[in-house]
Amino acid sequence: MLDLIKYIVNQFAEDKENIDYVVEETEESINVTVLLSDSDMGKVIGKQGKIAKALRTLVRAATPRDSKKYNIEIKERD
Repeated sequence: MLDLIKYIVNQFAEDKENIDYVVEETEESINVTVLLSDSDMGKVIGKQGKIAKALRTLVRAATPRDSKKYNIEIKERD
């Protein structure tokens, strides 16, 4: 599933070398934090968050029923 997230984010981001993915697994979910440069934030999130919402929808649809839920958070790199 992480490969799907990476593929979609790389399609919109221009500064591909400065993207980091932090994966934290809990009992009921897997939290993926995407860290981007400031210039890529708007491109990956999209107008009114449409691209980010579509990314979350695709991941939710691709996740099997009996597996853990994926939560995706997009943050600016410090």
